[in-house]
Amino acid sequence: MLTVIADKVYDKYIEINDKNEIKHLVNVYRYKIGDKIRAIDYNYEYITEIDQISKSEVILKIIEKNEDKYSLDVNIDLAIGILKNEKMKLLIQKLTELGVRNIIPLKTERVVVRIDEKKEKWDTIVKESMKQCRAIKRTNVELINEIKRLKYENYDIIIYAYENSISSVKLKDIINKDIKNILCIIGPEGGFSIDEIEYLKSKNAIEISLGNRILRAETAAISVVSTISNLI
Repeated sequence: MLTVIADKVYDKYIEINDKNEIKHLVNVYRYKIGDKIRAIDYNYEYITEIDQISKSEVILKIIEKNEDKYSLDVNIDLAIGILKNEKMKLLIQKLTELGVRNIIPLKTERVVVRIDEKKEKWDTIVKESMKQCRAIKRTNVELINEIKRLKYENYDIIIYAYENSISSVKLKDIINKDIKNILCIIGPEGGFSIDEIEYLKSKNAIEISLGNRILRAETAAISVVSTISNLI
């Protein structure tokens, strides 16, 4: 069943006003009045039936309103050194599928990538990924940030992966069901500087091991989030 993102939700009806959504519904997928559609509003899932179609809006009649059963039981934020455009887009897609709450692009000392994509493009990737994976809660791609400006106090645990790590700490040793807010930090393709590592340690961040192999930044990020989601 096709998923759309609701623009306005009422007691019995949903409005779709986004021109791209309407185009896909009517011109690409050829949906008609009476066809069933899945809609989300970032809080609930709705099973609906198309009631009206016009050039400016589609009206959906709500048949069912369902609680969110697709999201993780823990909030995971992932901060990562900015990657090249195609890698960054792939990473945003996969982290959305895995249920990350916030993706925080980081300008670190060794980031040399020039960003050509606008945040609006990243947000579009999130929306399309959410529809594909049946997500309900929104994954937010934040504005570019820096390690020293992250709000470490908002998290129950902070972890980081380091390519030169000698740590034997594994995620299964530190993640448990009582933890509700996790910050994962992954370095850029050039890795963290020594000063950045020392700063993370000063914030009580825990260095973790991802095994003996050196992973690409995007692989490390996906691996960390996937492992956490299977531990909670």
